[in-house]
Amino acid sequence: MKRMIDEPLERLRAAARRTRELALSRAGTGLGHEDADDDVGTIGTDGALGFDPFPLLEALHRNGARAVVIGQVAGIMHGSTELTGDLDLLWDGTSAHAPALAAALISVDAQLADETGTPMATRPEALLRPKVQFTSPGAGGDCCTPALPWGALRVREILDRAITATAPDGLEVHYVRREDLIRMRRAIGRPKDLRRADELDSPATGRRG
Repeated sequence: MKRMIDEPLERLRAAARRTRELALSRAGTGLGHEDADDDVGTIGTDGALGFDPFPLLEALHRNGARAVVIGQVAGIMHGSTELTGDLDLLWDGTSAHAPALAAALISVDAQLADETGTPMATRPEALLRPKVQFTSPGAGGDCCTPALPWGALRVREILDRAITATAPDGLEVHYVRREDLIRMRRAIGRPKDLRRADELDSPATGRRG
């Protein structure tokens, strides 16, 4: 697995700070993660308030939960300049790995809900669904498995190809490769996904990421 030393995490730290500053300068929207506009994204929701993905990323590392960052947080780590208010994760969906993921979520007081928004107890068996939603004091988002319909994408191979960013303090964050993220963006096909795929595919972003 390819390892990147800290620069992607520094990009993410800086982007999270800008997101919190932006959110503080505006009134609350009353919108949550699932209310995000397909063009603006979660930066336009209350998910941006206090956005800090690092407590959960640190909990994943501490508990040995191998979840891979996808979505716009991964985009930022690859050099995207667009801000976000959510953290989306992809993991292999196996029962053997569910306890570590559940322990990480519990340690940051995360709450789970199914795809309809119905609350669920934060237990390993709940995470075996194709997708669950989570909220925590620092970040909310989707926690997905390869069982979620991804079109023609070979999602297990995407997991296997993930990159690891390492901070000086030893924190390791796994995130999807830029080429795979572009494919995922184009497969989903919302306006924000296509725009962000084009940005990631540009030579300027490629040099940053």
